[in-house]
Amino acid sequence: MLQRIQTIWTFLAVLAAVFLFVTGQDVIISDSIPVINAGCVVLVLVGLLSVFSFKNRKRQILLNTISIIINALLIGVLAYWLLKLSGGMQFPEKGIEPVFPLIAIICLLIANVYIKKDERLVKSVDRLR
Repeated sequence: MLQRIQTIWTFLAVLAAVFLFVTGQDVIISDSIPVINAGCVVLVLVGLLSVFSFKNRKRQILLNTISIIINALLIGVLAYWLLKLSGGMQFPEKGIEPVFPLIAIICLLIANVYIKKDERLVKSVDRLR
């Protein structure tokens, strides 16, 4: 159901992807391929699909795991971008972009914990019947 705690955590991860999309407009990795924008759009779509597939908990865990992998790749791309900029990573005014995928990964891991907890609860109730 939509009012469960794992839905809130997954929705927070989707919001982190939206914030990355908004703040990541100045990130230029490749001249022809918008890597950050494409990754954010995929994360939002997968996250919303995960939110609305609350009846199938295994699919929800799979979609959250896919989102975690995409967020980890985005952290790597953003770290490469920060290292490629002149001056290294010593200056915090370069950007806050790598923080958003990290927040999303933490939120998705917490959501997976609660989804697994629900799965165990449903299995224990099924045993009692």
